Amino acid sequence: MTREDKHRLLRAALREVPFSGYSDTSLKAAAKKAGLSAADVRLHFPRGPESLIEAFTELGDAEMIERMAEATASRVRDRVSLAVRTRLEAMTSYREAARRAAAFLALPQNTPLAARLMFGTVDAIWRAAGDQSNDFNYYTKRVLLAGVYGATLLHWLSDSSEAHVRTWAFLDARIEDVMKIQKLRGSLEKNLRQFPNPLDVLAGFRSPRGS
Repeated sequence: MTREDKHRLLRAALREVPFSGYSDTSLKAAAKKAGLSAADVRLHFPRGPESLIEAFTELGDAEMIERMAEATASRVRDRVSLAVRTRLEAMTSYREAARRAAAFLALPQNTPLAARLMFGTVDAIWRAAGDQSNDFNYYTKRVLLAGVYGATLLHWLSDSSEAHVRTWAFLDARIEDVMKIQKLRGSLEKNLRQFPNPLDVLAGFRSPRGS
């Protein structure tokens, strides 16, 4: 089975999800319409609905990365905002499938899967925005963006405004909050570096045993 066949099966399944949810029923119907076999389904979606949601997430991330390659925004906040918006717009044709995915991942038993997929998406967004950090800041950026992306996704799913203008205004406000937190954190770290290391101070009060 080729990669093209997998994508064909994936897109067919996403068209079934609004009717049958993320289920084996959707995969079976998709295989029939795509002219593929049950063996093909098991090969590329070995865990059924979970594998289908993983593939849907990876598809959206890949499309966002591809579109961001042509982005011209220079400021970090603008590139991050654009990347989040681009990631959501990548799901426009499958908005109901995205809604069903959010509901599926919200189930307690799917928390590990939801966390893994969220981290993968926000990491892809930061990378597409040009972030190359590999220190502790790497994690704080992704944690902060996960909150922004999750909230904006839910806003987008319920937004009926023309061209989703309310969602993009909401997104810009959340990104601005993240930038303020990052700036405050940077200032705090700079100020803390002016003070001596607490461990060194404590060591200075210790004296050798028996002195």
